[in-house]
Amino acid sequence: MDTERIDAYLRRIGAERPAAPTSRALHDLHLAHLRSVPFENLSIHLGQDIELTDKALVSKVVDARRGGFCYELNGAFGALLKALGFDVVLLQARVYDDAGEPGIPFDHLALRVRTEDGGDWLADVGFGAHSELPLAYADRGEQADPAGTFRIAETPDGDLDVLKDGKRQYLADPRPRALSDFRVGAWYHRTSPDSHFTRSLVCSRLTESGRVTLSGRTLTTTAGGERDTLELTTEAEVLAAYERHFGIALDREPHVREKE
Repeated sequence: MDTERIDAYLRRIGAERPAAPTSRALHDLHLAHLRSVPFENLSIHLGQDIELTDKALVSKVVDARRGGFCYELNGAFGALLKALGFDVVLLQARVYDDAGEPGIPFDHLALRVRTEDGGDWLADVGFGAHSELPLAYADRGEQADPAGTFRIAETPDGDLDVLKDGKRQYLADPRPRALSDFRVGAWYHRTSPDSHFTRSLVCSRLTESGRVTLSGRTLTTTAGGERDTLELTTEAEVLAAYERHFGIALDREPHVREKE
């Protein structure tokens, strides 16, 4: 990623170029990304391809002004961090379901980021409502975050359980991975009827006061702990909501495909 591309990405998330790849800089970039680039799975329901390369992912975020799901968001963010001088490792993780069972291998992509000032962080801008700031990778105690209380716990097998408010979120494998390793996981979530991404529509972004989410035609806004829900009734209202709240301009409304 050249200087011009880095600057375009930073403008996209409303962030200044950091003077050095420090922990403070990582925290600022992490929060700016969450507030600017939505977690969304619209491409799956619009019949759009998802290409797991640094160039394609950065282009989607910067040029198309879109978001994505974990592989796309953390893939693009990781490319930006590397270009800024951070030491970035891609980690594969398995997301726990409601029954507490982990999903498929390469279910999720997270980032381990080391900084110039000795910081070692678990960064994740692609898990929807998760920590707003990176988590200290080696810390095994409770970590306070604006989104809740988090903890990273080592398992007997050497993997890492990531918990939010006492509930396990995902199981991360600490071994470094390449972006291409996640293609099968991305294919599964794009195509399988068992994937929640093929069964639902979501577009969600952190805001300074809470969160805004468009799920199908239900627009939910939280601010200062207050939750407001609005049911949209027309395609025009839906398209306007995507543009107003997420900066996403679409020419048609995405719909969950019916099961064959």
